[in-house]
Amino acid sequence: MAIWIIATLAAFFVKGMCGFANTLVFTSILGFGAANVNISPVEIVLGYPANIVVTWKNRSKLDWNVVITLSILVLIGSIPGAFLLRNTNIQFLKVVFGLVVILIGIEMFCREYRVNKIKESKAVLYIIGLLSGLLCGLFGIGALLAAYVSRVTDTSDGFKANISAVFIVENTFRIVVYSALGIITIESLKQAVLLMPLMLIGTFAGMKSAKVMDEKLVKKLVIILLIISGAVLVIKNM
Repeated sequence: MAIWIIATLAAFFVKGMCGFANTLVFTSILGFGAANVNISPVEIVLGYPANIVVTWKNRSKLDWNVVITLSILVLIGSIPGAFLLRNTNIQFLKVVFGLVVILIGIEMFCREYRVNKIKESKAVLYIIGLLSGLLCGLFGIGALLAAYVSRVTDTSDGFKANISAVFIVENTFRIVVYSALGIITIESLKQAVLLMPLMLIGTFAGMKSAKVMDEKLVKKLVIILLIISGAVLVIKNM
């Protein structure tokens, strides 16, 4: 049980501070000793209220155009995602997506040091948005989602509000699917309920830490986590 406690506190501290990557941290820590089928249902049940808390805390920064557009893309992504899952080598897909995430993350990091900011290309944004919807629909991974939202928001609060709102939609869809397939069980719900207080402690501690940190530093941490998530995706599936 100790490893679950550590994973929950660490994952949701990161969630509160950066707005995403809780799934990456949670599954990475628990992946050494637990099966993914036991990790995912607990993580999504814990993540759902965490996304509501983060969205509500930063609700003044919500951009409904961003939220609605990405939510539609995420839901649409589940359709070709189902086809790809049945007809494509999933490990190959994850490696390709991981490399794309790394490249986008490196470009974003370099862009932070440019003196003259380059105007975002709408075509590039649409491509990233479409790929993020596909990746989220396929694997429930929000790395490209983070890349999209970071490009269309100016502050860390805006980033956290909008990406968490999209995650609420995605989580709702996955909870329904997981419940229908029997992936979410009574045991996983009991485990999530036991860990819920720790999730709240981690989330609020992360949000408090973000408030005393420099805005640019938080944004760079988000980008670094993005690159790490892409690297983990590649390494795990090589």
